[in-house]
Amino acid sequence: MIETIKKSFLTPLLAMRLRYVPLLLIYFAYGASIFTGIAESFWVKEELDLGADELMALSVWLTVPWTIKMVFGQLVDSVPILGSQRKIYVYIGAGLVAASMLLLMALAGRYPIVSAWDMEKTYIFASVIGVIGFVLQDVVADTMSTEVVDRSQPREKIDEELAMVQVLGRLSLAGAGVAVAGLGGWLAQVYSYETIFALGLAIPLLSITGVTFIRLNAVSKSPINPVILYGGLVFAAFIVFMGYNDFTYSQEIVFFVSMAVVLYMIKQIVADLPQEHLRHIIAAIIVIFVFRATPSVGPGLQWWEIDVLGFDKAFFGTLNQIGAVLAIIGMWVASHFIIKRSIAKVLIFLTVVSTILSMPVIGMYYGLHEWTNAHFGIDARDIAIVDTALASPFNHISMVLMLTLIAIYAPEGKRGTWFALMASLMNLALSAGGLISKYLNKIFVVTREVSDKGISQDYSQLGWLLITVVAIGFFAPLLSIYKYGKRLSH
Repeated sequence: MIETIKKSFLTPLLAMRLRYVPLLLIYFAYGASIFTGIAESFWVKEELDLGADELMALSVWLTVPWTIKMVFGQLVDSVPILGSQRKIYVYIGAGLVAASMLLLMALAGRYPIVSAWDMEKTYIFASVIGVIGFVLQDVVADTMSTEVVDRSQPREKIDEELAMVQVLGRLSLAGAGVAVAGLGGWLAQVYSYETIFALGLAIPLLSITGVTFIRLNAVSKSPINPVILYGGLVFAAFIVFMGYNDFTYSQEIVFFVSMAVVLYMIKQIVADLPQEHLRHIIAAIIVIFVFRATPSVGPGLQWWEIDVLGFDKAFFGTLNQIGAVLAIIGMWVASHFIIKRSIAKVLIFLTVVSTILSMPVIGMYYGLHEWTNAHFGIDARDIAIVDTALASPFNHISMVLMLTLIAIYAPEGKRGTWFALMASLMNLALSAGGLISKYLNKIFVVTREVSDKGISQDYSQLGWLLITVVAIGFFAPLLSIYKYGKRLSH
């Protein structure tokens, strides 16, 4: 028992290799990108003449670079710049992020060089190039996560190392988020917005430092696939068009068209693989999609927690902080378990545990907290804290497993495009889960209305909604593993 615990704590440290550190710096920089977020929000509110509708329109534009990740993936796979297919793209991405920070710093400090420029338009431009910079670095980092691994080992050892690199990458990313989330807000209380944006220049510097010292295996080049390159641009135009127009069933239309486009593009890059390998990939795609597509309860649960359980903003903030910290600890401790067990078995374990951890919420809806408070002095907040503490790590562990599957089956010479397309597929799975949640909320109606007369609410069907969501989250993943789990390993 003691030996197992020791292995759990020491596995990430023992698995660390010097060649991973530069890559982890790039992930850390991405996680630290939220550092300027609080200052930026307040600065936009106080200094810029942008209404809510204009900010929503900007949010549409800021999703476009993420939508066309497959285009960036194609460039990384197929278009060397100055003889480089990896480092140069991180330098370009970091340069765009630095340019974005410099523009924000100049605007906030009202530098003479930008005095004649339109502040709102300059802010929008700075936001867009900053997002493009992060997307580009994200695509390259995911691609390089398969190329820092020692490929001279047996297949089993390669898969274990791929899994560990994903664990370490998520730890680095999440650790950066926890480290700077509060720091950005605290410093924004003391220093000017200009200073905060200037400090934000350390973020691209981390990426540049990391990629400068990274050492990779031989990088394969593949020819440009015009269907993916130009199709991705057309796809982005379609998303923007649908986002700006209010069509009936627009969400459903976007989902099914996007699904068809992404699956067609995935078919394009795996078409020349052996049939046996292709069967493994299809199994991985189905399992990943089903796991990510499980529905959520929706806002009705939080409404009920506010109105009935009396949870306030500060308490929700406490839950979020606990979840963020324990997610890192959980990933750290579980790393040995993740890399030493078959992916199918770990996914089954996560499904069962996640279902069990959903029970306290259902129990509280039916009065569990009242009984525990009367007999043991344990109230709703105590149950919520314990439940959050236990559940948080498992959400992140499942993400690591998804990324491990993607890394294992990344086709040679097409890894950048593969990671980008699989990221799109995972986002589509979340969209599918959102659509299922929408229709479940139409079946089990939960309402809350605020008027001059006060707050009126109807939570009578929330219990059945909770039970249905938990049941789907239990049976759907297990059925997919039962059907395809044997194909999740070579």
